[in-house]
Amino acid sequence: MGRRGPAPTPTDILNLRGSWRANVNPDEPQPTKGRPERPEWLSEYAAAAWDQLVPELEAMGVLTTIDGHALAVLCQTWGRWRKADEFIQKHGETYTVRDEMGKVRLVKRFPQVAVASDCVRTLNRFFQEFGLTPSARSRITVRDTQDDAFDKRSYLKLG
Repeated sequence: MGRRGPAPTPTDILNLRGSWRANVNPDEPQPTKGRPERPEWLSEYAAAAWDQLVPELEAMGVLTTIDGHALAVLCQTWGRWRKADEFIQKHGETYTVRDEMGKVRLVKRFPQVAVASDCVRTLNRFFQEFGLTPSARSRITVRDTQDDAFDKRSYLKLG
């Protein structure tokens, strides 16, 4: 059984949000900021998504070199959604099953509809993790850490 409650917010994200929370994990691992290498095995759509997202995430200050695997899953899921959506646009969401007399027995959904739906659910979770939705971005405040002479945690400990 999983842990109860929401997943803890990483310290870097709390800092980007300008959080005053004192209960951050002082031993939290700090991965190297930077651009992960794009995997060779990404599909065409996934590679295009990677090339679009990586510069944006890097500019937002939320990308680290260790994020490559999670980003690859996001991009592959995007590619899978695109392929399913193209099929749906071409063939529609449903097809009819007829009996030997030509009478319509039932209308069924193409499997690609379920694939697209599953992909959207997965993508929404990854979009939140990487700050790729307006609501996720609204919780992040990017600060210039070099000019941040006022350390809130130090101030709170002194006060």
